[in-house]
Amino acid sequence: MANQLGAYPIKTFDDFRNITLLYQYSRVILSALDLDLFSVLGPRVWPVVSLARRLKVSVRGLDILCRNLAALGLLVKKGSAYSNTPLARRDLNRHSPGYRAEYLDLIKNHWDDFTQLTDSVRTGRPIDADQPDTPAWRRRFTWAMHHRSREQAKRIARIVKLGKARTLLDLGGGPGTYAMAFLAENPHLRATVADRPAALQIARKIAATQPAKARLSFTPLDFMKDPVPGRYDVVWLSNVIHIYSPAQNLTLFRKIRRALNPGGRVLIQDAFLTDRAGLYPIDTTAFALIMLLFTDTGNTYAARDVMAWLRKAGYARSRLLPGAGTRKDGENGILEGVPAR
Repeated sequence: MANQLGAYPIKTFDDFRNITLLYQYSRVILSALDLDLFSVLGPRVWPVVSLARRLKVSVRGLDILCRNLAALGLLVKKGSAYSNTPLARRDLNRHSPGYRAEYLDLIKNHWDDFTQLTDSVRTGRPIDADQPDTPAWRRRFTWAMHHRSREQAKRIARIVKLGKARTLLDLGGGPGTYAMAFLAENPHLRATVADRPAALQIARKIAATQPAKARLSFTPLDFMKDPVPGRYDVVWLSNVIHIYSPAQNLTLFRKIRRALNPGGRVLIQDAFLTDRAGLYPIDTTAFALIMLLFTDTGNTYAARDVMAWLRKAGYARSRLLPGAGTRKDGENGILEGVPAR
């Protein structure tokens, strides 16, 4: 299976077949989520006959599904019985405190979304172009981003050294997951999360459970329409620039520069293309498909192009920070921009 899952670039018809048929593995996992299989399994070992009776499905169908899940490493097979792996019991089980509810719903919804990719390629428009961005949708999406980023944020906050910085703006920060992680690592720091009001409702709920909540504030803001208020030592911009066009990002970088204190810097975390041809990492190129399906102008960009925009926006220095690029499903690096004095 390892060879099948890594058969790119495609060089032979076998490679072509193996990549094309990867949807089978995705569908197995999504069907298990549809059945709430991991939640029903919980901490127990279930004989497949009893599990099928509980789920009200066929024994044959469930046995084949569970066997595939075990082959993928999400279940443990013991004779004709199955149990969750630690990952499935923790992250995929709705009875677990670590359950990633809204993020799993987002992944499930993408199955149907991607069936409309051909239409978006034809028109260049997102599939929901005529549907407003409702507060209810924004709240669900904000929870999904928190469930996606909670471990990544802690890791990044340990890697990225803020030095003597005392103020940080998490611009477009959604749930404030990164702001809270930076506060936990930097006891003298104060942070502000700026985003749409619906997103900030979720950010406030999450912050209320954190020890550093007293050092966190919130600013409702549409940063593409309005100036960035206040002055900060650091502006953290995570998973934002891929939503917008190069021209829009250039305008945003100029706004951020005006909001930085002398000696301040912007830190841009995103999914960057890093090869000369602009094809790899392949996960970053694939992420551009999400932008095609859901944004008017979004894309993924080469790190060198983003650094060129920073220079044009008045930043004297820019660089990729070492050690931050490990994620496969989105952000894979952090760019630092320092304005001219």
